[in-house]
Amino acid sequence: MKISTKGRYGLRILLDIALHGDTSPRLTRDIAISQNISEKYISRLVIDLRKAGLVKSVRGAKGGYTLGRFPEDITLLEIVETMEGRISIVDCVLTPGACEKVGACGVRRTWAEINGKIRDALSDVTLKVIADKLREEGQNYMFSDYCI
Repeated sequence: MKISTKGRYGLRILLDIALHGDTSPRLTRDIAISQNISEKYISRLVIDLRKAGLVKSVRGAKGGYTLGRFPEDITLLEIVETMEGRISIVDCVLTPGACEKVGACGVRRTWAEINGKIRDALSDVTLKVIADKLREEGQNYMFSDYCI
């Protein structure tokens, strides 16, 4: 399983808002500068984040984006699946009909268990946990790719 740029950037956008947006909505332009991501790409990614309720848009002169929920209520699993789709390390885990040998496969159960453990691990990590670690470590969270 590999998380694409879309998934990593979705996390970066949310972290940027969590780390900077305490007092007012975060402008796309400011996120773009802070994260070194184009405004155009951020605008496309924010659509999915908004649909999932992870961000809210605020209109007007002092508008921008805020988190849709508290950071402790947003899991890494939600973020990754919002940006990437459901996690499935092999096709037959989510779609048993994808393989004609699914009934006779001795390994499918193992793949499903591993897939479940990955999902559990991602659901145990919240946006707040990641943001707090960055604050604790005093890391410069600008231009970072937040490798986990």
